[in-house]
Amino acid sequence: MRVPFADTTHIKVPDTLTDEQVLFLGDIFQTGWQAAAQCDIQPTDTVVIWGAGPVGQFCVRSAVLLGAKQVVVIDNVPERLSMAAAGGAITINFAHESVLGRLQELTHGKGPEKCIDAVGLEAHATRSLDSVYDRVKQAMWLETDRAHVLREMIYVCRPAGILSIPGVYGGLVDKIPMGAALMNKGLTVRTGQTHVKRWTDDLLRRIDEGQIDPSFVITHSVDLAQGREMYQTFRDKQDGCVKVILKP
Repeated sequence: MRVPFADTTHIKVPDTLTDEQVLFLGDIFQTGWQAAAQCDIQPTDTVVIWGAGPVGQFCVRSAVLLGAKQVVVIDNVPERLSMAAAGGAITINFAHESVLGRLQELTHGKGPEKCIDAVGLEAHATRSLDSVYDRVKQAMWLETDRAHVLREMIYVCRPAGILSIPGVYGGLVDKIPMGAALMNKGLTVRTGQTHVKRWTDDLLRRIDEGQIDPSFVITHSVDLAQGREMYQTFRDKQDGCVKVILKP
């Protein structure tokens, strides 16, 4: 039996599609798509995505569909990097290699034209002073969010490039390089909650035409009663978990 969409979407889902194929039209597919769409991707662009979680995975597929020259994804979880690579991305494991050095290599020293922050306030960095600074300020209640990814994007993005931020920020951030790095480079910053209804018809068409099958992101399908256990598995990035669906 098909799970009905909310009445506010006003769309008819073809009977040929499964629930798993259309499930993420309620949120994360549109989130990744909007993040890529608001980059105004050109065929000559390098698009770099920080974070290979569920939203980051859809950013990868969306950037590829929109015709980027190369798509790069940054994370430290092997299973997530493998999934992104399967979708057409070049991968950087920040735990084992220099993000800045690799991006310089991939862009011939010019930096990427488009950068997407699919991480947000909970950024983890293993070898950076700014991440230590953020954690100290959080502990002292002087800052709420860890902005490592945002800072890194500002530094590496090519002049006149675009920063797209679907990652969630909840409050206050500190040490943002507003001057020489952001303003003087002429960067454009685009953020915002996802405009789900704006993209639904187009993305449903792309699914129906076989351009993409969003169910690729599902790694675990379990009974609803296992929700608490699987949330911990997802949170702790165990068992290759990227996306869980719960069935009653």
